[in-house]
Amino acid sequence: MGRTFDILIAGGGLSGGLIALTLRRLRPELSVGVVERGAAIGGHHLWSFFESDIAPEHRAILDPLIAMRWDDGYDVVFPEYRRMLRTPYRTIASENLDRAVRDALGGDAMVTRADIAALDADGATLSNQQRIAAKGVIDARGLARGDLAPLTGGWQKFAGRMLTLRAPHGVTRPVVMDADVAQHDGYRFVYLLPFSDREIFVEDTYYSDTPDLDRDTLTRRIDAYAARRGWRIETVTREETGVLPVVAGGDFDEFLGRRAGDVGVAGVRAGLFQPLTSYSLPDAVRFAHHVAALPSLDSASLAAASRDYAARHWRRGRFHRMLTAMLFDAAEPEERYKVLQRFYTLDEGLIERFYAGRGTGRDALRILSGKPPVPVRRAIATLSGMRGPASLSLPTENTQ
Repeated sequence: MGRTFDILIAGGGLSGGLIALTLRRLRPELSVGVVERGAAIGGHHLWSFFESDIAPEHRAILDPLIAMRWDDGYDVVFPEYRRMLRTPYRTIASENLDRAVRDALGGDAMVTRADIAALDADGATLSNQQRIAAKGVIDARGLARGDLAPLTGGWQKFAGRMLTLRAPHGVTRPVVMDADVAQHDGYRFVYLLPFSDREIFVEDTYYSDTPDLDRDTLTRRIDAYAARRGWRIETVTREETGVLPVVAGGDFDEFLGRRAGDVGVAGVRAGLFQPLTSYSLPDAVRFAHHVAALPSLDSASLAAASRDYAARHWRRGRFHRMLTAMLFDAAEPEERYKVLQRFYTLDEGLIERFYAGRGTGRDALRILSGKPPVPVRRAIATLSGMRGPASLSLPTENTQ
């Protein structure tokens, strides 16, 4: 690329893309470069969020990326309970993120389909030996699941398909959880996003003890779900899969230390996601703005600031990790839906704060009060540390 960037971002996923956009918007005097191993920024994904997750002053960065808005709330469905919640819901498409980053940075500031052989405080060396220099470096790449060995918990895995139907589907707003389905491989639910009267995104999701994902099986279950609803599929225009860590505990210092070095870290490399839901978009937005506000953006300053931010985020997530432990260890896999079913009977404001990662001590007491939806003895054993979910260490492909 032949020049030195003020900031080089390694990894053009959601976190890396949002950092690039935020720096260009709030620090236009800086030159920003991105290196991404895939063909496009953001890969091939849909990311959704509740409007209450994002601070009003941060929404401008997301508005151009939104592919669909639902202002009349969303539904949840369980075997013994269903509810409509009023919080507006939004979905971002990776195509919009890719376009926005390319427009903001320009083609000469991006390298895609490129593997990084080495990353250091002065830039990146690609596998073809090309060198890209930078004053400040941020590592926003994904992790190999073996890197998660110091942490415990389980996995959220999913397959999604965008279906075009031969007749209207009748779904008017998102269904964030339809758990009134056969339970397989842990807690299972189906997620629905209606994009038009005949186009709907259907995702089959599992809170599972293992990361193994059988794409063909999940695809068949999506088709069976559509048939059960009386939907006749005309075409499938989009497909995606994912396997994400759900964290119950572990040694965060060791986890972060495995990436100790002299560059900043972001996204999953910094543990910046909600421990129970694997939900990363609000944290990606907040961290991008945090980076843009730093007085010094050299690699040493970015390394220190990002690790301090990550450590504070880990401390704030203690209650969410405890709930993860309860879900994975105190509840039988086929009974896990009862934990979420009870949660959705609570106050709507509490639910909003929970997803946004802004829960209060009173919220925690309210969630834990009353008869637990899991066996009492197992709940006590889990909370006392006598039991606990397994390590997340598994040798398999990268997780983004």
